[in-house]
This record gives sequence, C-alpha cells and structure tokens, in this order.
Amino acid sequence: MNRRKALVTGIAGQDGGYMAQLLLEQGYEVVGAGRRVCIAELGEGVKPVACDITDAGAVRDLVRAHQPDEIYNFAAMSSGAGMFDDPAHIGVVNGLAVTHLLEAIRHEKPSARLCQASSSEMFGEVRTSPQSELTEFKPRSPYGAAKVYAHTMLRIYRERYGIFACSAILFNHESPKRRPEFVTRKVTLAAASIKLGLASEVALGNLDARRDWSSAEDVVRAMWMMLCHSTPDDYVVATGVVHSVRELCEIAFRHVGLNYLEFVRQAPDTSRSHEQVQLVGDARRARETLGWAPRVDFETLITSMVDEDMRRLRETERRTEVR
Repeated sequence: MNRRKALVTGIAGQDGGYMAQLLLEQGYEVVGAGRRVCIAELGEGVKPVACDITDAGAVRDLVRAHQPDEIYNFAAMSSGAGMFDDPAHIGVVNGLAVTHLLEAIRHEKPSARLCQASSSEMFGEVRTSPQSELTEFKPRSPYGAAKVYAHTMLRIYRERYGIFACSAILFNHESPKRRPEFVTRKVTLAAASIKLGLASEVALGNLDARRDWSSAEDVVRAMWMMLCHSTPDDYVVATGVVHSVRELCEIAFRHVGLNYLEFVRQAPDTSRSHEQVQLVGDARRARETLGWAPRVDFETLITSMVDEDMRRLRETERRTEVR
C-alpha cells in the first residue's frame, strides 16, 4: 500500500517543523518546501524542496511534480512586531500566494486536501469574546488583512470548485522552537540567561496583557485532524483560557529558582494598542467535530521552553570553553 504524501510549506518555521514530525510519526512521506531549506535542520525523513510560494508557476510545478495527498501551508511573513513591515509584500506572501496554491491544486491535483494556517489576527478589533468561526473579521494590520484574503479565497474555492480546503484559525501558540522576538521566548530566554549569569534583567511591555496561548504541537495535531475528517470546514484552534505576561514571567523565573520581580523591568509598550475586548478562542467546533483538545497546559509549555533555553545556552558555553 502506498504511503500518503504530504507537502508542508514554510517547513523551516516552528509550525512546519512540528507538522513534519507529526506526519512522519503517522507514516507519511513528507516533502518540505521553503525559500531556503537546510536539510540538517529538517531532520531525517523529510525531502527538502526549494520553492518561492509567491511564484505561481513554481507552486504549480511543485504540486505537479510531487502530487501530494495533503498540503499544509505555513509559509508566511512574520506576525508579532513584523505585522506592519512591508505591507505590499505581506499581502503577496500571506494572501495572494495562497491563491497560487489553490490554483495549483485545481489544475494539478484536485483531490489534494489543503489546510491553511490562518490567524486570530484576522479578528483584529473584536467586539465580542470569545471568538468563534462566526465572529466578524476586522483586522488591524496588513498581516491580519492578508490572512483574511487567504481565508476568503479558501472558502470560495471550496464552494465553487469542491476543493477540500480547511482554514485553521490559530491563536497564539508557542514551543521551544519559537523565535526570540516573541514575548514568550523573550521571557524564557531571559530567565535562563539570568540564571546562568549571562544577563541581569529583561525589559518588557505591559505585564498585564493577556493571551490565549497553546502549544504548537497541539495546534499542528488539530490541523492534521482537519484533513483526516470527512468534510472540509474552518476551525478555531485555541485553549479558551488566557494568561497574562506576568503569569508567564512568574512561571518561567520560578522554574529556575528566581523571583521575576527582581529581574523584570517594565518598559512602555508601544507595539499594540489597548484591547477593549479580550482576544480568546472558542474551539468548540474543533472539540465537538474533530474530537480535538489541547494536551499541553500552559505551565508545562513554558517550563519546557525554559529547559530548552538552558540546554542551548549551556551547550554554547561548552563550545566556547573548548575553543
């Protein structure tokens, strides 16, 4: 019996890496696509392919050549502090490129199933909480607007052409692979660095800001379950529970035996305007339809990130001593 084949775009990112790992565990043949793909970073079992998702011809060639049964699209420009950087290019990468994928599926592999990594940033200026699949989109950034365009195109292609396309509306999700510019990783890396004597403090914005944080491993499992289901749909993926940056600091620093109050300096937070309504996800549809539920709690997630930061910093110190 032939193994199912999956194409994972944005393979070098946090989510792409975890998705590839999950698919390999499930016995898939995995093709990982990105603009710059490093074989060593992907791990054994993933076939790396260089592809610029903004190039419609290249995307169509990619689907034609590999004939994937499933496609998971994580290719996107950054969220967080980068949501306003180069708005036109964000529109191409996060929005128009998804249409390239849909067109490639339509012409080259109509039976392929697609799961798009959408974002809670599509909700933007929310008026009701929690947010579900029926909540109005009112994005506040080019990033969110581009994601809304992609989300809309998925629905159009699903209804007009019968393509099996799902939108995973992902709320904040983290892991030890999260990049340092995100607040969770900034905090865990600071806790580890201060514990090892490599730093003395960390400056953060609003400590009372609250987010619905999931584990990246839980998120990609939900996306896989969407494509395993009999019918395509859109799903919010979130825990439904919010935690403050202050709680994040407390957990991270306590894990290494420190009191965050002695090391965290609060600086003015100019990156985001104050949110009048809490951004928190209602994942009832995913729970009831797919049987999905998060497995990793917030404290376990944060302490695992601290542990990984400690490991990396100690490894760096050892290499420096050897030199």
